[in-house]
Amino acid sequence: MAVLLLVTGCESEAAAPVRGSAGVAARLPAAAARCVLTLPDAKAGRTAKAKLTRQVARYLDRRPGRVAYSALDLVSGVTIGHRAHERGMITASGSKVDILMALLARRKQPLRGSERDLAARMIRESDNQAADTLWWRAGGGPGLAAFYRKLGLRETTPGAGRYWGGTTTTPADRVKVLKLLAEGGRGLRAADREHVLGLMGRVHRDQDWGVSAAARPGERVALKNGWTPRPFVHNTWAVTSYGRVTGPGRDLLLSVQTDHQPGESHGIATIEGLAKLVGDRLDALAPSRTRACEAGPTA
Repeated sequence: MAVLLLVTGCESEAAAPVRGSAGVAARLPAAAARCVLTLPDAKAGRTAKAKLTRQVARYLDRRPGRVAYSALDLVSGVTIGHRAHERGMITASGSKVDILMALLARRKQPLRGSERDLAARMIRESDNQAADTLWWRAGGGPGLAAFYRKLGLRETTPGAGRYWGGTTTTPADRVKVLKLLAEGGRGLRAADREHVLGLMGRVHRDQDWGVSAAARPGERVALKNGWTPRPFVHNTWAVTSYGRVTGPGRDLLLSVQTDHQPGESHGIATIEGLAKLVGDRLDALAPSRTRACEAGPTA
């Protein structure tokens, strides 16, 4: 897609730095100029969004089971999704982030000692025994239900009894969780948000799959995945992944949920294919906006 750059309101400045289209910083000679950079217009953004929506639809038509996703770039404000409010899809281990957030809210202070160790094991290793323990300390189903109401998560329901993995949610609600972790609000403390995102950013290598496929080289990823066989649902699998991808000019929140998958590997492949598609093309969806830049004089 062609990009129109308009330079206006410039004033001279010697040896000003400039950031080129490849994002590489450089130095300009004397008489460089401050300016305003106008990025692709709204019409181009709508066209790109429609194109990406069609590409995703064609991709999902070739994949098994049910797939839903939601994406939001906090930098550009661009959103895109498919069945983003689809109910009845379980989180499996994806609910472990919720357990930790609810526990931190109840404790009203940083976790210490054994609880801090349990939290790290639950998020980084996806340890189920740690989740069992912290689920009850966070109040179990009733405690999580109250926490979801506090966060405004109207499409998320905790699992029954001890079954935290049976928590159901939607991609839209997962993106809400990520946005609250990234930006705060609803009474979430900055230190708690940093704690949760820090653990999500250090999951074990064998679990660093899923929405991480949306990341470009050098970008940072904080995520949580869930996966479980469902023997009573035609021996299928539910596989989910949600997380935050940050880098220059990008703060992408992405959630992908699948179920009725013939196997775990099928779900992972579907999520990663969709995440890469969205990650590669989302920048082109940005509506018209201006920002300060620095550019050199024209010849």
